[in-house]
Amino acid sequence: MDRIDTLRTFLRVAEMRSFTKAAASLQMPRSTVSTAIQELEARLGTRLLSRTTRHVALTHDGKELYDRALRLLGELEALEGLFHQDDTQLHGRLRIEAPGRIARLIIVPALPDFFARYPGIELEIGASDRPVNLVTEGVDCAIRVGELAESSLIARPLGRLPLINCASPDYLARHGTPTTLDDLCHHQAIHYASPFGSIAEDWEYREAGESRTLSLPSRVIVDNAESYIAACLAGLGLIQVPTYDVQHHLREERLVEVLPDHRAAPMPLTILYPHRHHRSRLLRVFIAWVETLLSQEIQGLSSPMALSS
Repeated sequence: MDRIDTLRTFLRVAEMRSFTKAAASLQMPRSTVSTAIQELEARLGTRLLSRTTRHVALTHDGKELYDRALRLLGELEALEGLFHQDDTQLHGRLRIEAPGRIARLIIVPALPDFFARYPGIELEIGASDRPVNLVTEGVDCAIRVGELAESSLIARPLGRLPLINCASPDYLARHGTPTTLDDLCHHQAIHYASPFGSIAEDWEYREAGESRTLSLPSRVIVDNAESYIAACLAGLGLIQVPTYDVQHHLREERLVEVLPDHRAAPMPLTILYPHRHHRSRLLRVFIAWVETLLSQEIQGLSSPMALSS
């Protein structure tokens, strides 16, 4: 292993706080990773990592090396990029996380186009809404919907997803179709509670350019998008959901839009990645591709003809 590869290995161990996880993400034996770190420490004449049976942490000298190596490798990748303009020849693997329905409905169906452009890139896609620690889990980037908590990750906005209010024809036949906000007092909502919190979200709408909420009764609370939509299809109440999630149900008239003049504010769509990846050519081409893909999807959903075509 040359010195550059050794530094990359050191960075991965430091970020993932584990020799085993670092070895898995780098697709090499754990013994190779351990040997590389031992040789690096011997060459520098200092201990870089403190190790216990359950924990790996940077020493004071290790932190100094980490900061400098991060800058050095970032500059090296930028330098190499000046002379390698043919991104179609890139080789490597990216690990991506995306919400389940965005992955299934938008990203995965478009992958043949990505692989036709970049045949040497492999993608490992995790489809879930759970919080992911990109650094310790070795994830290169994550696509997220909604407002973000503060973090040290780089956040790149991808656009805003329009939301829609809808219900099943069966529900509306039994309860009537709401045409004003006052009508909602006679209706039930399906409540969505994040699996990582216990508070169900109120019904949202915009009035005079401001977001407001109403508390609606409900007989069912769910904690994932699949169950949320399924409950609506079963006639259990009204939902507010990103349009891409239900556009095929709307076209096939299994769901109906209600209160189109009182939609909730669009939800921000963001891609997150660790600071160490900000100059990665592999990640750069993926972000450019997925940004175009999602912006086209958002534009289509914003079109008046989107749900009738």
